[in-house]
Amino acid sequence: MERVIITGVDRSARSRAAADWAAREALSRGLPLRVVHVSPPDGPDPAEQWPYRPEAVADRVVAELADRHPALRAQGLNLTGDPVAALRTVAGDAELLVLGLRGEGSHPRVPVGSTATALARACERPVVLVPGSLSGERPPGRADAVTLGIDARNPADGAVGLAFEAARLRGARLHAVHVWTLPAQAAERPFPALEEDRATWEDDEVQRLSDALRPWCGKYPEVDVLEDVVLLAPEVALAHAGANSGLVVVGRRSGRTALALLQHASCPVAVVPG
Repeated sequence: MERVIITGVDRSARSRAAADWAAREALSRGLPLRVVHVSPPDGPDPAEQWPYRPEAVADRVVAELADRHPALRAQGLNLTGDPVAALRTVAGDAELLVLGLRGEGSHPRVPVGSTATALARACERPVVLVPGSLSGERPPGRADAVTLGIDARNPADGAVGLAFEAARLRGARLHAVHVWTLPAQAAERPFPALEEDRATWEDDEVQRLSDALRPWCGKYPEVDVLEDVVLLAPEVALAHAGANSGLVVVGRRSGRTALALLQHASCPVAVVPG
């Protein structure tokens, strides 16, 4: 099966921003891009669907991408059906599925659309959700780091591998963030934990993170890794780290964390299945 990156598009500026991100990622990996538009079977009359008909959406986006990225190998695919089911099917063997956070029909106050949410929860392949639009609806993330959310006690190899590879391709630093909480016995005490106890617990977490990353650092010696252990809610820690990143990578088994993070994302977020 040919390695390919897939981007799902509609007529919104948000989806075209996601397609542009996917095009640049495809070029960096030397892969073709497949641009997919799925029309619902009971959609409105095509004559009312300005600025172009459903059957032309993917081809229109491909033409726009070709103008901006002449070296890109891209193909359009227009389908009819349920968008979630169709995109899950076509992305079955893809390297990445790339989407905007919201589609053209989403309410402006909804931070993450229903299609993006469903695919982040259930797609068998990594899903990258891109905030903002080509006109800059949100501030773009800086491209000088890749942030990885990692549970050092039970690291998700798919997410860790994708983050290291993304950092290697970009020549960027990898910021590995491990979130920890105080042990149960600390919560049961009638007084705050002593500073020396907190320091000991944190040292243990630092060692766990170092142990979890050591095999990957050996596999990717060219990647500069910043190891970070923080005592915060996971989505807060990753949103803070992601403000200085071009990509945040999380494992899907972090479930609630991934979806909470997406509501505050200022850069693309990759949600990787276990």
